[in-house]
Amino acid sequence: MGRVLKILLVICIVVALAAFAGYRYWQTRLEAPIALEAPAVYEVPVGAGYHRVVRELAERGILVDEWAFRLLSRLEPEAMPRLRPGEYRLMPGMSGRELLSLLGSNDVITYPLTIPEGWTFRQMRELLDAAPKLAHRTQGLSDDAVMARLDRAGRHPEGWFFPDTYHYHKGLSDLEILRQALERMEATLDEVWAERDDELPLESPYEALIMASLIERETGAPEERPEIAGVFTRRLQRGMRLQTDPTVIYGMGERYEGNITRADLRETTPYNTYVIDGLPPTPIALPGRAALEAAVQPEEGETLYFVAKGDGTHHFSRTLREHNNAVNRYIRNR
Repeated sequence: MGRVLKILLVICIVVALAAFAGYRYWQTRLEAPIALEAPAVYEVPVGAGYHRVVRELAERGILVDEWAFRLLSRLEPEAMPRLRPGEYRLMPGMSGRELLSLLGSNDVITYPLTIPEGWTFRQMRELLDAAPKLAHRTQGLSDDAVMARLDRAGRHPEGWFFPDTYHYHKGLSDLEILRQALERMEATLDEVWAERDDELPLESPYEALIMASLIERETGAPEERPEIAGVFTRRLQRGMRLQTDPTVIYGMGERYEGNITRADLRETTPYNTYVIDGLPPTPIALPGRAALEAAVQPEEGETLYFVAKGDGTHHFSRTLREHNNAVNRYIRNR
């Protein structure tokens, strides 16, 4: 009986040692470097499960020991990462465990998309339509349909999207970029409206948004925004028409070909501030934060006119006579 027990004990020890050795070998295969000599991009498809990803990585020769990672799902299911769809940059030298951890992280490859200040909503949509690797959900939709998808049905889209650089990963929807920009503009507008001057001749945040869009389109030199805002504000306070060319251009739409004629200045459109009183009915562009702040905190002064000098800046005048002289100097002579 004692001999049998000794044999059983030896067998148990051998089995335990073999199991331990097998376990250690399995762990070394999980920690072994992946088979890459140069950085590579791997995409986790939407809906892909752990076993599919392991199989694809093995088929591409990146994971050498596919068996070790299949065994992981059986022996240590709690150690399996929850994979996230997207593109990931794989680096030489990383281990198989590190690779799988990466595929379950937020460290996806992203792409920048810049919406410049002063662009129109139409230009923004064209940029989104051309953005590579973005899921295009709005192509072919009308502006009204896009706003409905964004839960803003009935709202005119112009001006409501904050110009900035946004980052997206492959497969993100253009609607998500639009939603980020929309919510950012709404939040920014609320912030600056709360800090508005008491004597401001604007009755709502939306009027401030419209004013900011005029300032943005007239601004060639960023430092002039508050003074341009001051001119527009004083003209509104005195009942003078704003007479700003960008509104004429916006009202012309696709008819604009680079020049404004006298007939264009006399044409009655909802946006022609040479003809209408007060602000146009909607913004004419996407204003940035600086233009929004200028709209609600205009610079004090006495100037009522300005004319472009041709170098991106303006000449500001207090009287019509001074303004006409500046027009002769900077426009007609040119």
